[in-house]
Amino acid sequence: MNGLPRWIIYSIVVLVTVSWIPLALALRARTVRSAKPPLHVVTDMDNQPSYRTQKRNMMFADRRAMRPQVSGTVARGQLISSDALAFGKEGDDWVTAFPLPVDQVLLERGRERFSIYCSPCHGHSGYGDGAVAKRADTLQEGTWTPPSSFHTDLIRSRPVGHIYNSITHGIRNMPAYGPQISVEDRWAVVAYVKALQRSQFAGVDDVPSDLRASLR
Repeated sequence: MNGLPRWIIYSIVVLVTVSWIPLALALRARTVRSAKPPLHVVTDMDNQPSYRTQKRNMMFADRRAMRPQVSGTVARGQLISSDALAFGKEGDDWVTAFPLPVDQVLLERGRERFSIYCSPCHGHSGYGDGAVAKRADTLQEGTWTPPSSFHTDLIRSRPVGHIYNSITHGIRNMPAYGPQISVEDRWAVVAYVKALQRSQFAGVDDVPSDLRASLR
């Protein structure tokens, strides 16, 4: 390169230096944290025009971006052939028997779900004395409707299908928990509620014979 003009040598040095800039930028992008998104040269359909939850969409007459489910269709994996299991009803009547086997596993699952979704208002024993209810009683703002006790004659007499429906769709001031709790878990909660009710009104006949002597 001794015979080359000086300007050519300088040009080569500049070009080589410039050629390293893209590599340096790529290495920096992979090693430096940033709150900004990286340069998206090939989008791969990653950034698409879309509507956020609860936003308006002027394409539709009702202006809702969130479209309702098409009538007569069922989402994949959500088809339940048994009305008793899905709705807690057979015809126009509430079911009085559980549409799935009730065992220790189901009761334990119901106790867990009950503790998460129900006990804050209804209390762990089902008397309507949960932490939320106690806080509302303390505030005395006049806007609180006390949660029901599961141990009143009215609720104890309700069939399991009615309780399942109340969990699914809500009742009075209680919101619907159908979207949050699966069908099987709703029945598990019903089973646990029935167990709670029985525990508060149990008699000697409900105690295993080998343990009755210890009660006297």
